[in-house]
Amino acid sequence: MNKNIEGSEDILLSDSAQRQTHPFYNKRIVITGALSTMTRSEAAKKVRAFGGIMQGAVTQDTNFVILGNKRRSISTKQQRAEGLISLGYDIQMIFEDDFLWLLSMPKNN
Repeated sequence: MNKNIEGSEDILLSDSAQRQTHPFYNKRIVITGALSTMTRSEAAKKVRAFGGIMQGAVTQDTNFVILGNKRRSISTKQQRAEGLISLGYDIQMIFEDDFLWLLSMPKNN
C-alpha cells in the first residue's frame, strides 16, 4: 500500500487499471442493529459491489462493524468488537450515517 496525496492509502494491484482505493475493498464487514435506510441484504450487495466481504459475526479478522441507527442497545457483536479492540485488534466501528457516506464514494479513481 502507498500513501496518496490526501493521506489515505491506495491498494496497488499488478494492473494499474484495477487500482482500488475504496475503504471497503477487500475488508471484512459486520452489520449490527437494523439499518434505517436499507435492509441488510441491500447493504451487503452494496458492500460487495465495492469489493468488501460480509461476515455474520465479529472475528479477529473483522475490519469494520457497522452500527445501525435502529439498534436498541449494545449488541453482542458490538461487545465482541469492543473486546477485540481493547486487545489491540484494528477494528473500526462506524455509525450508519458514516457507512452511507462511505457508500457514496466512487469505487476507484
